Amino acid sequence: MEIVVEANLATDPNHMDENNKKIDLKRARLLAEGLLKKISPEVRIDSVSDNDGTLMIAAKVDEPQLFISQGMETLLAVQHLLKVILRKNADCSCYVDLDINEYKKKRRIYLKELALSTANDVALVKREVALSPMSAYERRIVHMELSERRDIMTESRGIGTDRRIVVRPA
Repeated sequence: MEIVVEANLATDPNHMDENNKKIDLKRARLLAEGLLKKISPEVRIDSVSDNDGTLMIAAKVDEPQLFISQGMETLLAVQHLLKVILRKNADCSCYVDLDINEYKKKRRIYLKELALSTANDVALVKREVALSPMSAYERRIVHMELSERRDIMTESRGIGTDRRIVVRPA
């Protein structure tokens, strides 16, 4: 299983130290590994890199269900903890995106395909379609994927865990 931790350093003015150096990748690796080993002792960090201001940490664990459960609540909580740890111990007030076994990557691909398919159906039949409830993270993916389309419009409706995207003709 692969875990990818991404931290967007490009938009964070505090991600550089006083010598104008980027975050210490070795330190970030140790901090991420320390947190993840508390949850899954067999975690193995494969690589750490800074890709155009995005800190990427790839690791493997044997039990993804420890991270991916309850509609990504555990994953998001671990992601938040990692962000706090990086802020306190590596002077990085950066955005963190934790991906377990490429779960988010695969989910993004699925959501983009769902968005395009739904948009094409709506454009064809000229009737709105409501998608299943989604997290804010997932709704943003759909909105962004369809933002360039002029034949349809998207909006979020509902409250809390019942919030969903509605795709409708323009």
